[in-house]
Amino acid sequence: MTQTTNQSWGGRFSEPTDAFVAAFTASIGFDQRLYHHDIRGSIAHATMLARVGVLTIDERDAIVDGLQQIEAEIERGEIEWSVALEDIHMNIEARLTDRIGIVGKKLHTGRSRNDQIATDIRLYLRDGIDAVSSELSRLRQGLIELADAEADTIMPGFTHLQSAQPVTFGHHLLAWQEMIARDQERLLDARKRVNIMPLGAAALAGTTYPIDRHVTAELLGFDRPAENSLDAVSDRDFAIEFTAFASLLMMHLSRMSEELVLWTSAQFDFIDLPDRFCTGSSIMPQKKNPDVPELVRGKTGRVYGHMMSLLTLMKSQPLAYNKDNQEDKEPLFDTLDTVLGSLRAFGDMIPAIRAKSDNMHEAARRGFATATDLADYLVRQGVAFRDAHEIVGKAVAFGIEEGRDLSEMTLDELQRFSDHIGDDIFEVLTLEGSVAARNHIGGTAPDQVRAAAQRAREALAALPRHAHNHEDHAQ
Repeated sequence: MTQTTNQSWGGRFSEPTDAFVAAFTASIGFDQRLYHHDIRGSIAHATMLARVGVLTIDERDAIVDGLQQIEAEIERGEIEWSVALEDIHMNIEARLTDRIGIVGKKLHTGRSRNDQIATDIRLYLRDGIDAVSSELSRLRQGLIELADAEADTIMPGFTHLQSAQPVTFGHHLLAWQEMIARDQERLLDARKRVNIMPLGAAALAGTTYPIDRHVTAELLGFDRPAENSLDAVSDRDFAIEFTAFASLLMMHLSRMSEELVLWTSAQFDFIDLPDRFCTGSSIMPQKKNPDVPELVRGKTGRVYGHMMSLLTLMKSQPLAYNKDNQEDKEPLFDTLDTVLGSLRAFGDMIPAIRAKSDNMHEAARRGFATATDLADYLVRQGVAFRDAHEIVGKAVAFGIEEGRDLSEMTLDELQRFSDHIGDDIFEVLTLEGSVAARNHIGGTAPDQVRAAAQRAREALAALPRHAHNHEDHAQ
C-alpha cells in the first residue's frame, strides 16, 4: 500500500490507493507528450483568471514564469515523471507548487482535469493536423510535378488488373493526387471541429467563478468555446473523426503502395525506386525489396484498428466524463505518428521515382489496348455500337490466334471484319493516337494532363495558410 493519499483528490479517502491500482490507472507514461499543450493551456487559463480578478497580476506572473521554466526543464530532460501523480496535469502542477509555493495551487481554480485534458488533446491534435496537412501538401506537390514531367509517357491502364486502354503515367499519378486532395479536404474540414475549446466546462457543469471563456479561447487560438459543458468534457468525436480521416488516407496510400510494389517487380518493371527506399535480402544477393511501400501498406491495418478502438471506447458511454476516456490517447497518438511517418516516406519517395518509359510503352502494346478505339472508329463510320463491339471482338480473337496486336494486322485482314474500316485506321490504332484522342477535361491527352496538373497546383496554393505551415507537435 502507498503511504499517502493522492494530493489532487485524496482528502475524501480514508486509505491510500493500492500501488498496483495507482500504476494501472496512471496515464503519465503516455500523456507526458502533452506537456507543451498542457502548459500552454495553463498559461492562457491563468491569464484569463487574472483578467477577471480571480488571480492578482503578481500571482499570474509567478504562475506563468514558473510554467515557462518547467517547460524548459522538461525539454532539457530534467523532469522525473511520477506515477503517483497520475498524469501530466498533476505532475506539472506539483512541480509548479514546488517552485513558487502556494500560488501554484491556485492555478486549478475554475477548471477540472476533465476539461483540461479535453483541451490539451484538442491543442495537440490541432498542431498534429497542421503537421499532417503540411506533409499532404508536400506529397501532392511531388505527385503534380512528376505527373507534369510524365504527361507523355504511355503506359497500360488496367481494370481487373488486366490491360484495358492506354493511359499516361502522368494521368495515373494525377489519379493518386486526386485521392490525396480529397483526404486533405477531409482533414481541413475536421480541423474546424477540433478547434472548439472545452476549457471552462470544469468537471461537467461549469464553474461558479466569473471566468471569461472567450478570452481563453482567443488566447489559445480556438474558434469558440464549446456550447455545452457536459458535451465539452465527454466529446471525443473529433478524435474518432481524425482516425476516420487517417483510415481513408492509409487506404489510399496502401493502394499506391500496391501499385509501386507491382511496378518495381521484374514482371512489370515499370519504375525504379532509389536504393535508399529499398532493402536487400540476407540470402538472395539479387534482391531489391520495396520495403517502404510494403511497410506503409502494412501499417494501414493498425490505423483501421485505432479507429475501431475509439469507436468501441465511446460506445454506450453515459454523459459526462468517464475514466474509459483515458484510453483515447494511445490510439490517437499512434495514429498521428503512423500517418506522419507514412506521409514523410511517401513525400520523399514519390519525386524520386524514375519511370522506365520503354517498358511501359511495350506493355501498353500488349493486350489489345486499342480495341475500344477501333470500336469507336466504327461507330463514327455509322456502325451501331453493339455491332462494332462484336466486330472488334472477332478481330481480337483473330489476333490472339495469330499472336498479333490489332496495329500489327494488315488493312486487308482488318477489312475482313468490316468494310467500314479504311486506310486511316492505323492512326487510330497507335498508342499515341489513342491517348491523344481523349482530349477532354479528365482525359488522357498529354495536354489535358498538363492542364490538370496546373489546376491541381492552383488548388494546392489556394489552401489555408495553416495547411502548409505548422507548429511542431510534441513527440
